[in-house]
Amino acid sequence: MIPVASLTTFLVYILGMLAIGIYAWKSTRDIGDYLLGGRRLGPWVTALSAGASDMSGWLLLGLPGAVYASGIGESWIVIGLVIGAWCNWRFVARPLRERTAAFDAVTLPDYFDARFQDHSNLLRLVSALVVLVFFTFYAASGLVAGARLFSSVFGMSYTLALVAGAVVIVSYTAIGGFLAVSWTDFVQGTMMAFALTAVPVMIWLELGSVEAAITTGAELSGYLSLFENYSPLVIVSLMAWGLGYMGQPHILVRFMAIRDPALLDEARRVGMSWMLLSTVAAILVGLTGHAYLAAQGQPLAAENTEKIFIVLTQLLFNPWIAGILLAAILAAVMSTIDSQLLVSSSALSEDLYRRWIRPQAQARELVVISRLTVVLIAVVAFLVALDPESRVLSLVSYAWAGLGASFGPVVLMSLYWPAMNRFGALAGMIVGALTVVVWKQLEGSIFDLYELLPAFVMALLAIILGSVLSSKVPAQSHIN
Repeated sequence: MIPVASLTTFLVYILGMLAIGIYAWKSTRDIGDYLLGGRRLGPWVTALSAGASDMSGWLLLGLPGAVYASGIGESWIVIGLVIGAWCNWRFVARPLRERTAAFDAVTLPDYFDARFQDHSNLLRLVSALVVLVFFTFYAASGLVAGARLFSSVFGMSYTLALVAGAVVIVSYTAIGGFLAVSWTDFVQGTMMAFALTAVPVMIWLELGSVEAAITTGAELSGYLSLFENYSPLVIVSLMAWGLGYMGQPHILVRFMAIRDPALLDEARRVGMSWMLLSTVAAILVGLTGHAYLAAQGQPLAAENTEKIFIVLTQLLFNPWIAGILLAAILAAVMSTIDSQLLVSSSALSEDLYRRWIRPQAQARELVVISRLTVVLIAVVAFLVALDPESRVLSLVSYAWAGLGASFGPVVLMSLYWPAMNRFGALAGMIVGALTVVVWKQLEGSIFDLYELLPAFVMALLAIILGSVLSSKVPAQSHIN
């Protein structure tokens, strides 16, 4: 039976997100507003919306589940992500904001097009295809997380839960665009941090001490060790996740949208503080959850470890509080999918429709097309997510690697290497994407190394070679 209190909390939360979408709709006048919010975000909204759109259901489901199952060694992912996020804020955010504003670019492909003066539009086309392919898997991971939440809490079938989550997210994203996404992400990021912190604190209170809450797994070999069960190859693979930040369009677009580049220092401090608090809390959910469920004699089966946060909230809190905490999972899912849908929508409407189909399209038409493409992309992601056996972490890792390797080296080198040209950019983008796909199919031996790392390195080499070799070709031989 559906708990009335939890259902009420969920409905209030969903209605609140839709209300924000409608309010943002009134502030959306043209395609620049719809895709970039008119570049008028403040530092706190920039920081929390970047963090919330980054972490998604992985933070509340995938990471606690991995720590619950394997121990504190899974923290290597967090270490890599924190380093990568700081470098992204420090070395990419400000120059990207300044360059995109100077070029009047509202999307990442817009920036590539202007930076490399690509009159052939090939860079824009390849960029859009990369976004559409990998964001489909990314959005599917979020729908899977949301469906698991609805089915676990309310006893819905997986398919019905999938439909319910998709309808809510698509509604406010299509209506309100970037402002709706950013404002809701601010709310959702706050909820996520609160929920993750509340669970381990309650477990400590229930078990009576911090020691009791984290040492139950000590009897398992290496459970409380960062190194015992982790080879150098595994550690490098986990830390390599941090390389992906420089290539995630749904995060980079937050930097592009801030009101003033000078505010990015404040935004970085807020964003990194939120990230440290949330990721450490997520690790503690897995560790303390292991102790608590062991004490209760209710350990989770291997296939259910990603439900650890859901199970703990239902056991530890009354239905009203549990409803608020579980809504944080929905918040995490929404905060990422809405951003992914919007970036994918921009790839279809701005980078394909306006450039290849209707160059004369006016602003109002582009906004309509953008809203329609949000729905279209959501349907495709829904079809991918229909398999109830899909693992959130697996889907996220593949999409994160694909985007990080395709765009990360291109973004970084475009900001810091003046000699880079469009041939290098195109080579880096294609090589990065193909290496991820091929490496993933060759898992085993050295191919167990997370595909993002070799793909990132190969893309960097392709950029350098492509730029250097093409610069030696006479200008009249270049195809424009």
